[in-house]
Amino acid sequence: MMEMKAFKLAEVPAEMGPSADGFRERWCAFILSLQNNICAALEKVDGLARFTDEQWARGAEAGQSKESPGQGGGRTRIITSGHVFEKGGVNTSIVHGQVTEAMRQGLGMDGDRWFAAGISLVIHPANPFVATTHANWRYFELYDADGRVIQRWFGGGADLTPYYLFEQDARHFHGCFKTAMDPFGSQLYPAYKNWCDQYFNNKHRGFEMRGIGGVFYDHLVPGQSGQEHPVAFSLEKAFDFQRAVAEQFIPAYIPIVEKRAATPFTEKNTYWQQIRRGRYVEFNLIHDRGTLFGLKTNGRTESILMSLPPQVRFDYNFQPEPGSEEQKLLDACRHPKDWA
Repeated sequence: MMEMKAFKLAEVPAEMGPSADGFRERWCAFILSLQNNICAALEKVDGLARFTDEQWARGAEAGQSKESPGQGGGRTRIITSGHVFEKGGVNTSIVHGQVTEAMRQGLGMDGDRWFAAGISLVIHPANPFVATTHANWRYFELYDADGRVIQRWFGGGADLTPYYLFEQDARHFHGCFKTAMDPFGSQLYPAYKNWCDQYFNNKHRGFEMRGIGGVFYDHLVPGQSGQEHPVAFSLEKAFDFQRAVAEQFIPAYIPIVEKRAATPFTEKNTYWQQIRRGRYVEFNLIHDRGTLFGLKTNGRTESILMSLPPQVRFDYNFQPEPGSEEQKLLDACRHPKDWA
């Protein structure tokens, strides 16, 4: 494990210095606390496995050159081989760096330096009747050559990828996030639910979502609204919104795990689970912006790719039996429903 003498996980990387308004520090403290809470909840429901805890650093925080493409560090927490969870990760990263030409061209970023801090998780249960889940919440700042903030935005969301469809689970998951969003504006859940359906979608296979959706939003800029973001938030209100949505993850997901973890399953069920996991891999490596951003900004590859499931299948032209439970799930992935 790399020693992290200069990097303090509860703070913005020392190389950056304190922010003028203290906002970066507050956001970082929140995601690190959330990481601890989520890991504790997942360990409790698993009952056997415990998260490993790896802290990493890069650039000046790791004793390397201040001119390295990226600076900062993070905390990678991985769970494997549990009673319930085959593989999962709950990661935080607090990183910053110079805007490179590749970032300008590939990501449309225009500025001198950038800062990003977020939490990202993916959980792959062993039992095919327990849904996989993914969630992340992030905050980004862009600076000019004098170090002034010229742009800042939030992004986040959570989605559910079942292998067998239980409609009550889908309604529960979606309902939790609708409950979190409605106090900030009744227009938000429908907008961000639809965005999730459109985003977590293997477009190269036609319209085939990787699961039954959830909520998703990106580039939520304080003070701005429009077609994608129907409500304009102040910076503080945006933080409140992020916190409210993120804190719904545990009550949205854990009851589903508790309900399905002891369901008996067969080799046929596992086979289908691995086929659908293949679709998950396709999305993450072809379409996911977070994966592409991490790889293009000299991110930590092991942490970025922790989202991939341990066992998958890529059978040629696999088709479920008509009328089967597997076909029912596939139909739900191809035809989004209003769950809440």
